Order: sequence, then structure tokens, then C-alpha cells
Amino acid sequence: MERKFEKGTIVQHFKRETMSEGKLNEEPNMYLYEIIGTSRHTESKEELMIYKPLYHTDCIDGVDYAARPLAMFMSEVDHEKYPDIKQKYRFEEYTRKLTK
Repeated sequence: MERKFEKGTIVQHFKRETMSEGKLNEEPNMYLYEIIGTSRHTESKEELMIYKPLYHTDCIDGVDYAARPLAMFMSEVDHEKYPDIKQKYRFEEYTRKLTK
């Protein structure tokens, strides 16, 4: 079954699991992203996921959105490198209520 995120879906990166409760209270939207959609690189034809971080991050300073190769975005967590992570995929749908 192919995984797919609809435009507007909120997803969380697996590193959100590593945050303490105190840090989550300070930065409630850390590692949360809104899906903008997919795109295709005009020269390499590589598919990309376009998304918007819901917290301040240097990766989008000066631009509107972030992009990552779709295959990487949809990949499973490297559980050898991150053995304590419970989340299966690098990004998964966030099912809780967002904090503004």
C-alpha cells in the first residue's frame, strides 16, 4: 500500500519523540509540518515533497517552504541509527490538536 499525504495534512518528524515534556511545552509545534504538496525537479525529474515547518527553523530562512526528496520523506526511520524511536516512518500524520 502506497503512503500518501493530502495537501494540508499536518505531519510530525520522528525526532519529536526525543523531546522532553518541558521542551514540548516551550515549543509545542517543534518538528511539525504542513504538507503543501509534491513537485518534480525540472531537470532531474526527481519527485519532491514540499512542506512548511510550523516552527522557526533556519532551513527556510529567506524562502517560503522546505523540500525533500519524496522517497526520503516517505522512508522508514533507520532503527539501527535510532533504536529508541517507536515511530515507523520518518514523517507520520500528526493526529493531535495543534497549539497556536
